Amino acid sequence: MARGLNGSANGSGQWHGNERGVEARRPGGESSLPPEVLDVLPAVVGLHTTIPEDRRSAQTLGAEREGHGIVIDDDGLVLTIGYLIMEAATITVTDSEGRIQPASIIGYDYESGFGLVRTRRPLPVKPMPFGDSDTLALRSEAYVAGVGGEKATLKVKVAGRREFAGYWEYLLDNAIFTVPAYPLWGGTALVGMDGTLLGVGSLLVQEALGPGSPAFPGNMYVPINRLKPVFEELVEHGRLSTPARPWLGLHSVEHMGQLVVYGISDGGPADRAGLKSGDILQSLNGEVLDDVADFYRKLWASGPAGTAITLRMERDNDAFEVTVRTGDRAKYHKYSND
Repeated sequence: MARGLNGSANGSGQWHGNERGVEARRPGGESSLPPEVLDVLPAVVGLHTTIPEDRRSAQTLGAEREGHGIVIDDDGLVLTIGYLIMEAATITVTDSEGRIQPASIIGYDYESGFGLVRTRRPLPVKPMPFGDSDTLALRSEAYVAGVGGEKATLKVKVAGRREFAGYWEYLLDNAIFTVPAYPLWGGTALVGMDGTLLGVGSLLVQEALGPGSPAFPGNMYVPINRLKPVFEELVEHGRLSTPARPWLGLHSVEHMGQLVVYGISDGGPADRAGLKSGDILQSLNGEVLDDVADFYRKLWASGPAGTAITLRMERDNDAFEVTVRTGDRAKYHKYSND
């Protein structure tokens, strides 16, 4: 089972984690949480999804996933991290009182990583209001909350605000990095001292303090301000109306000063073009590639999905060029309501 709730994806697509709980009460039972935070904890719910074995993401993320979500309106709208619901056939939401509701996918924004689902009936909990994630700076304090109330809440500090480039063609400006690491991170709520939602849990990272710093595990959160400009469109249409970004289905990493193909999505554009793991990326449309983030920016600037690009590659010390017709990532994956 792929557990976004208590595991992290490694290079093989398997998930690892632990079952440690998180405690946020002082000895004797007195709460250590601000009243504003206590008031919104019931809005954090559990999320369980099942994915048909023939769906493409089942191979890497698993056919069963668990995580968290945050109730954000009075009609059962739940915000979560998108990989938990990608290609899901069934979704169930469980609140802190153990009440279970079926839910359906409302929207998925590949660019930010946010996902939205709605329960069949409204949940009897107070929605968590959006805050201003731009107020979080280095050493700011906040709380990470999972389903379960106080016992599943952890006080954290912001270890950094910086760009994050994910090998799966994902780039997030001004991501939030927090420490210490919360072991059950997928879809958790990053809650401000005023009880507002500041971010949604995405990853466990080993270098939360930043490049060049000693390894220190923490979490990466997608800032809530990233959702605000596209929120209404996601709710109404399920995805953005802007042209889809060109997608290659190519996983890349930086290794010894080179940009190396780390993996290929089966049946994706890079796979159809004959690219292989271990290939070295040198340039895109004649422009030299500096790093993963630079690669993505040049790729996305080439035109909408469907645009053909030329990559200069190296394989077994031989340089070559290949033309790849990019695709639309959303069309690569299937949804039960497509």
